[in-house]
Amino acid sequence: MSRVTTRVRVQRFRDGAFASRADVVAGEEPLEIRFGGESLSVTMRTAGNDIELVHGLLHSEGIISGPADVVAMRYCDGVDEQGRNTYNVLDVQLAGPIPPTARSASRAFVTSSACGVCGSASIDALKLRTRHPLPTDLLFEPTVITAAPTLLRAGQKTFAATGGIHGAALLSPSGGLRHIREDVGRHNAVDKVIGAALMADDLPLSGEALLTSSRASFELVQKAVMAGIGMLIAVSAPSSLAVELATETGLTLVGFTRDHGFNLYAGGQRVLGAG
Repeated sequence: MSRVTTRVRVQRFRDGAFASRADVVAGEEPLEIRFGGESLSVTMRTAGNDIELVHGLLHSEGIISGPADVVAMRYCDGVDEQGRNTYNVLDVQLAGPIPPTARSASRAFVTSSACGVCGSASIDALKLRTRHPLPTDLLFEPTVITAAPTLLRAGQKTFAATGGIHGAALLSPSGGLRHIREDVGRHNAVDKVIGAALMADDLPLSGEALLTSSRASFELVQKAVMAGIGMLIAVSAPSSLAVELATETGLTLVGFTRDHGFNLYAGGQRVLGAG
C-alpha cells in the first residue's frame, strides 16, 4: 500500500558513539498514469493527492485546460504480492480525444522526483503557449513575501515528521496560504497545488503567488505561467533557464526568500517598492 511516510532503522552517531533507533522518512513510490489503459508516464511521488497531481501535470503539459476535460480518474491494476491495491496506477478518461502529443514517444518518459520534464525532446518543446495572460494588477508587500516560507513550513506536517519533503502553496497578497501540498518532488508538490485549483475550476490563478520550498527550476516557472500565476516565490535559488523564461513571459520570480529578505530576478512591477 502507498504510504506518505515509513519507519526505518538507522544508526545515529552522536557524542562519539553509535546507537540504533527508528526514524521516519518520506515515502516515494511510482505512479503510473494511463489514458484508457494505455501508459502515458511514470512519475516518482509521495502518495497522497494523486488525482490533484495528475490534473496539475496534464494541465502543465497542455493536455487539459479545465476540470470538464477529465471525465474520470480511477486507480487500477496496481497490486502487491498479497494482491492488495497499491494505488500506484491511475487511469484517466478524457472528455475528448487523446491529444496526439500525449501519444507521442516523447511523452512516454519516466520522471524522477527531482525533474518533472526531463524526458521531453528539447527545451523549445517545453515552451507551451499558455491559455491565461499573466495579471497586471497583482502587487505584494515585501514583508508578505519574507513571512511566507515560515508560514509554509508551519503547514508542512510531513516535513515536520521527516525533514525530507518539499512543500508548495498559493499565497495571497494579504499573506494567507491555501492548498498546501507536500511531495518528495518539487514539481509534484506544485502540480498538486495547481491540480487542486483546477479541480475547483479556479484557474487562472491571477490573484495569488505560487510559493515553493524548493529552488525555482524551468519547469516550475512553466507550470506557474500555464496556470496564469503572476509570481513564483522560491526559498532557494533559481536556475538560469528559470530566470530566462520568467523574463520572457513577464513572471515575477523571487528566490532565496528568508525572513530578512529575498532576491528579485524578474518582474519587479508586482513587488511594492521594487525598481
